[in-house]
Amino acid sequence: MTRNVALVTGVTGQDGSYLAEFLLEQGYKVFGMVRRSSEEKFERISHLMDRIELVQGDLLDQFSLISILQETKPTEVYNLAAQSFVPTSWKQPVLTSEFTALGVTKLLESVRLVDRSIRFYQASSSEMFGKVRETPQTELTPFYPRSPYGVSKVYGHYITVNYRESYGMFAASGILFNHESPRRGLEFVTRKVTDGVARIKLGLADELRLGNLEAKRDWGFAGDYVRAMWLMLQQSKPDDYVISTGETHSVRDLVKAAFGYVDLDWERYVKVDKAFLRPAEVDLLVGDYSKAKRDLGWEPSVSFEQMIHMMVDADMARLEGNKTTA
Repeated sequence: MTRNVALVTGVTGQDGSYLAEFLLEQGYKVFGMVRRSSEEKFERISHLMDRIELVQGDLLDQFSLISILQETKPTEVYNLAAQSFVPTSWKQPVLTSEFTALGVTKLLESVRLVDRSIRFYQASSSEMFGKVRETPQTELTPFYPRSPYGVSKVYGHYITVNYRESYGMFAASGILFNHESPRRGLEFVTRKVTDGVARIKLGLADELRLGNLEAKRDWGFAGDYVRAMWLMLQQSKPDDYVISTGETHSVRDLVKAAFGYVDLDWERYVKVDKAFLRPAEVDLLVGDYSKAKRDLGWEPSVSFEQMIHMMVDADMARLEGNKTTA
């Protein structure tokens, strides 16, 4: 029996690290694509470095993508690389478009040229729904993106559909709603809150400044969501799936859950700062994952509260560790 081989772009990110772990558990040989940079950040995958192989490449350099595919000979490609922080997409809209839209085309075209039998996963996003046309959102809900990131993801999504339909390639997209974990970047609101709570609890800070407390999201655990990615590529035919929890929580709910977990009154510490408001806000996102449950047998296993508690615990442990080594 030949061993499955996976190539993961964006392997150093939150999802990439959880996916690499999961694939190793399934017996895969895992290659992670990384961009060459003067400052290499591998902390999320540091515990995997002796078990995965890193290859240098760039979504904007098609020749590097072709040579990586020829060299690693993957059976599955997971495209998780993107400029994924929504507020940055207004400051760097062209760069966001290049990586998050055109980069998908270059990778798909490289797969088409090298080996059409490779199964391809594209990380689509609930940000594509934007100003939502219906609630909850399904695979058939029209897109109305509200950020350069969302617009770029719509392009990446439809070019994946186009390659599937034009060339008969096994190309699937996961329309993933917000998914978080202790490995989430500090710039994202969930991690900003859990890190802020830990700092306040440990006496390292006395306030937490946030933007729109009324924005509502469907937040799940990243470890659950990477399992869905893999399941999509194990099906007999490629398709697109909404991956979500079906529950919605506001930023205010998030704040209450995190502060309450460490017995603090959030209203004493949280300050609303207009500097953190988006030019165009997405007010409500909540997904219907019934198709994924029916076809993939997938459903989330970690609740919103469990995830927030896990993140607070991790930030407390990290900051306490920093205090003892300082």
